[in-house]
Amino acid sequence: MIDGQIHNILSVANVIVDIKERLEKKHGPLKRVSVAAAGRALKTAEGSMTIDISENTLMNDEDINRLELAAVQQAQQKLLSSASMSKDEYYYCVGYSVLHYKLDGEEIGHLLDQTGQTASVDVIATFLPRVVVESLLSALKRAGLEMEALTLEPIAAINVLIPPSMRRLNVALVDIGAGTSDIAITDSNTVVAYGMVPIAGDEITEALSNHYLLDFPLAEQAKRSLSSGSDIVVTDILGFEQIVPSNEVISIIRPAIERLAQSISNEIKRLNGGQSPKAVMVVGGGSLTPTLMKELSTCLELPENRVAIRGLDALTNVTLATEIPSSPELVTPIGIAIAARRAPIHYMSVTVNDKTIRLFELKEMTVSDALLAANVKARQLYGRPGLGMSISVNDNDIIIPGEHGTPSIVRVNGQIASTKDRIADGDCIELHAGKEGRHASATLADVVEGSGTIDVTIDEVPLTLVPEITINGVNQPLETILQDRDKIIIQELHTLATALEKLNRNDLLTTSTFTITLDGKPIAHTVKSVEFMANGTVIGTSYLLKNGDNITSEKKDKLTIGEVINHLGKKLADEITVTFNGETLLIQKQRIAITVNGQQASAKDFIKAGDQLDLITLQADPIRFSDIFTSSDYQLPKNTSGNYQLLRNASPIGFNEPIFGGDALEIIFT
Repeated sequence: MIDGQIHNILSVANVIVDIKERLEKKHGPLKRVSVAAAGRALKTAEGSMTIDISENTLMNDEDINRLELAAVQQAQQKLLSSASMSKDEYYYCVGYSVLHYKLDGEEIGHLLDQTGQTASVDVIATFLPRVVVESLLSALKRAGLEMEALTLEPIAAINVLIPPSMRRLNVALVDIGAGTSDIAITDSNTVVAYGMVPIAGDEITEALSNHYLLDFPLAEQAKRSLSSGSDIVVTDILGFEQIVPSNEVISIIRPAIERLAQSISNEIKRLNGGQSPKAVMVVGGGSLTPTLMKELSTCLELPENRVAIRGLDALTNVTLATEIPSSPELVTPIGIAIAARRAPIHYMSVTVNDKTIRLFELKEMTVSDALLAANVKARQLYGRPGLGMSISVNDNDIIIPGEHGTPSIVRVNGQIASTKDRIADGDCIELHAGKEGRHASATLADVVEGSGTIDVTIDEVPLTLVPEITINGVNQPLETILQDRDKIIIQELHTLATALEKLNRNDLLTTSTFTITLDGKPIAHTVKSVEFMANGTVIGTSYLLKNGDNITSEKKDKLTIGEVINHLGKKLADEITVTFNGETLLIQKQRIAITVNGQQASAKDFIKAGDQLDLITLQADPIRFSDIFTSSDYQLPKNTSGNYQLLRNASPIGFNEPIFGGDALEIIFT
């Protein structure tokens, strides 16, 4: 077994059997075992997913879980598509954590019952390579053991040394072993990164071996003797024995110590966004290497008291037997034992559509965890929507959507379940794919609704009007089924002017022109000879007729001053709408004074050809609180006593202060 990977299953199984037999002599039969996987086998990837929720009701648990599942799958795809991964590699997802929820691009605590335009989730997912998992299971099976729980070595060390309450701090944990140095980084209340450098204590041993020509085991023994500070005795491969002062040995291995410190420091900075953490905790047998802590603090530009070796005395809630030494090399093994009990990753087997899937319980496992492990894509949880259709109606583009697909049906042991339902070892999961939505379909009548045949009456003469409708330039009946990219043209025959032409009543469309003088300049004005009414309301010849309209005409030989001014595009008065004591009021303030032939006039007065019309612009005085009484029949309440107060939008206002459209005005008595 090398660097956490089993290279010979049979040999490893024999070692397991040997250990198992020794333990069984002391503790009795053993059937289940907790396993620790090496940190270098663990891979993490972040994923994110955003969906449109503008047409949805409130977000529920199922919607959120499907969103999270899609984000984890995105992380898995990112991992599998990275340049460091080969096509044949497959990684099991062993769990994920939500980093952020976002609503309309802004971070939010949770998405449950939220509504908006878009919902997003960011996750960090952890993965183990299949070869690691399968080889572990095979070795255990040969040894007659069942995997009860799985723990990860760097996570184990973090769990016993840095509890969740400390993880808001930016701290690095380094476990320096023999062949590798495992690194974990905490920040913002979570473990944000894991890493590894492929050098550790053996690097120092090899430096000793090369310099003094020592066999590797003897060099390892000499290295461990350095912590005592006394002279060490070494015997080289030629049989010569010599006594060497420890400070001399340390100077010999200093370049190797510096390389180790620099490698670890570079990886810490890489994992920590290019900068040093606030502090570094070091465990493992390699942490006892002389001057290593000082070199690490120098490389990381940290004070020496911010880089420290942590031994068993740093563990909380742990009782140790008196014969157990307080050594930093025991922190990780004890962490593994504790993690196997406190937060184990339980192993289970389930079937998904008759395919056996192995899962590791970082938490209580759900149907979605099994679907993810079975490589079920998030899009498979819903039937695909049907294809939409794009058409043009009078040069206006219209999109006709396809039908939504139906959700898939999930059954656990034959019972309908949701993706959030918990599962247990041996469960049988069936996924019945949802139906795909039908493609968009519409008839000509569906898109030209309101443009059909109508019946109207004009001066008691009945008339039936039929529009001309073409599809791609060809007349088609209303029952015609539309195709994508069809171009529909509707030639409206429903205006009053067109109807009058159809009735040969063009005489009703005649106009006359007369000239008046406006502010000393002659102006020609066109007057319609006839005024039309539709169901009692004045209309123009461009009025769009509706089925059942009754149109009447009346000769018109006079024109009001207001009509002339409107035609000129001038504004006689400013208008605002307010509420006063709960009553809606339209307040007008005149901005133009009118005279006709030198006499004061109003907009309702008639004007005739040759009249002299003068418009005088009045001072642009704002509309004030006092102006409401020109539009209101407000009466003071009877038997009032005390003071009164004027309010605008619940705030005090003066009698002559300006008011604006939409204001809520009040008079209250105190």
